[in-house]
Amino acid sequence: MTISKIAKAASVSVPTVSKVLNGRADVAPETRSRVEELIRRHGYRRRRGPGSSQPATIDLVFHELDSAWSIEVIRGVERVARAEGLSVVLSGSAGAQRPQESWLDSVLARRTTAVILVLSDLDATQQARLAARGIPFVVVDPLGDPGENVPSVGSANWNGGLVATRHLIDLGHRRIAVIGGPENILCSRARVDGYRAALDTAGLPIDPGLIRTGDFHVEGGHRNGSELLNLDDPPTAIFAGSDLQALGLYEAAREHDVRVPEDLSVVGYDDLPLARWVGPPLTTVRQPLTEMAEEATRMALSLSRGERPANLRLDLATSLVVRHSTAIPGQR
Repeated sequence: MTISKIAKAASVSVPTVSKVLNGRADVAPETRSRVEELIRRHGYRRRRGPGSSQPATIDLVFHELDSAWSIEVIRGVERVARAEGLSVVLSGSAGAQRPQESWLDSVLARRTTAVILVLSDLDATQQARLAARGIPFVVVDPLGDPGENVPSVGSANWNGGLVATRHLIDLGHRRIAVIGGPENILCSRARVDGYRAALDTAGLPIDPGLIRTGDFHVEGGHRNGSELLNLDDPPTAIFAGSDLQALGLYEAAREHDVRVPEDLSVVGYDDLPLARWVGPPLTTVRQPLTEMAEEATRMALSLSRGERPANLRLDLATSLVVRHSTAIPGQR
């Protein structure tokens, strides 16, 4: 399928099809829809040969852009992009699961080299529009199962939840709570599943009342931490699911005159730079955020050159970093 054939089928000129492909605004909505439908139906793909001019930008899109977590991802993308002589265009979806069509129109108008999506995804129509322009995308920490043909980079979240909980069990804790992230996010579910597996393997009961749904932010840690500490039989240890939730949990503990780690052991997740500077320094699961972002960017640039990586799904290893927020229960 060629541009001229699409133009003939749509009863428009070749320049009009080019305008649609390039995201130009000066095309009537009805005409744009007709051309887009033909592009999707015939699976048109713009080819970028070795001699073609390459745009000088990478688009980085966040589900939410409001935390220290985001900075680590930006650092990784920017590091690889700078080495390739590319600029990074940053945008956020304000909590929406996928970016709006206006964002996609601007990406097409820029003819960006590639797109990196963080805790976000694209619907089938958006994927097809990018593919038709020869713009690859890679997802970092997919919201759900991205599918075998969607390039993505994540981390070993299940194992992270397992080792965090096992650390607390090995210290002697038996009443262990977890504050996960949103239930619709794959990495959150995997961490909680790892928590469940650790308890089950140790022969400990799984108490639904100790499993809480947070938001990966300080507020979620504070709210759920307060509820857990108000229980008649509160936990002696909590796996906070993210470093930011651990900070909120620290504040909840302070408000309840509960000392960390003497009265309550706390484990976070991510190992953000702030984890080593809070009081007490936070035991946490290191998620290699910067390395994940670097790998995603390399993969996206490889796809933009027409190469196909050996693996379209990468999960980088996690590891436990033990500091001073965990201790043997009852140790004073």
